[in-house]
Amino acid sequence: MQWRLLVHRLRYLLRTSGVIDALACSEASLSQANAALTEMNEKFALAHVQLLQSEKMASIGQLAAGVAHEINNPIGYIISNFGTLETYLEKLFTMLGVYEGAEQLIGSLDALTRLKATRIELEMDLLREDIPAIVAESREGLSRIKDIVLSLKDFARLDSIPAWHFDNIHKGIDSTLKVINNEIKFRAEVIKEYGNVRDIECVLPQLNQVFMNIIINAAHAMPENGGKIKIRTYEDGDDAVVEISDNGNGISESDLSRIFDPFFTTKPVGKGTGLGLSIAYGIINSHRGKIIVDSAIGTGTTFRITLPLRQPPIHSS
Repeated sequence: MQWRLLVHRLRYLLRTSGVIDALACSEASLSQANAALTEMNEKFALAHVQLLQSEKMASIGQLAAGVAHEINNPIGYIISNFGTLETYLEKLFTMLGVYEGAEQLIGSLDALTRLKATRIELEMDLLREDIPAIVAESREGLSRIKDIVLSLKDFARLDSIPAWHFDNIHKGIDSTLKVINNEIKFRAEVIKEYGNVRDIECVLPQLNQVFMNIIINAAHAMPENGGKIKIRTYEDGDDAVVEISDNGNGISESDLSRIFDPFFTTKPVGKGTGLGLSIAYGIINSHRGKIIVDSAIGTGTTFRITLPLRQPPIHSS
């Protein structure tokens, strides 16, 4: 046996084995680095989408702030004028009552006949009943417009820079529902089951975006004859929980794992950007919260949002 040749071959095999191990190790490291880069790229893509959405919301906010300001001024003096008009009408009706009571005291038959005929022709009895109702209805309409404008300001917090504050999530949900009322009123009935939830530390305009995206998606998932959207809130330990449920079409199991991916949408081309839920996920994640979804085809969908009542010190305002 050629011992020197055997030793040489063994050394070669050992060196080769080491190279293979090193290559395997390098391959594993490269695979990990690639996965990390892929994850980082996805985060950058989501951050870019959120930045674009934030700029879009800021532009909309500036426009809405101007519109709200312009609408508030005329609404203010119209409501004031209606109050004055009501006072004047009360005085006119009082005087009219005096005239009607004095009809029997008028000696001239022609004058009495003319007064009665004019009263009948002008339908004074109907006007006395109808005018207060018209004024009250107009006042109610103006009050609704004022509430919508205030809700719009609350929705986007247009008069301040977004910052962390303790806010009431019920106020945020209510203002969101008023802003998107036209989008959902013919599609679904909204049922609110608010629990006793304390104010939470949050950026409420951002949470309003989350509520808006989920509720509008729920409304769009309704059958033609309409459905129900239930919004339930409660506290769970140190967290506030918001559950938004619908009895719409539901989400397939294959789509369920992708609904938070940027640009993924089940809507027809041109009907959705696929950004709403990915932005919602990013907002809830920035609030140190969780958002999960349960759904079944033909049964409906429930989004469960869990938010800490108080943020860690890094996010304190």
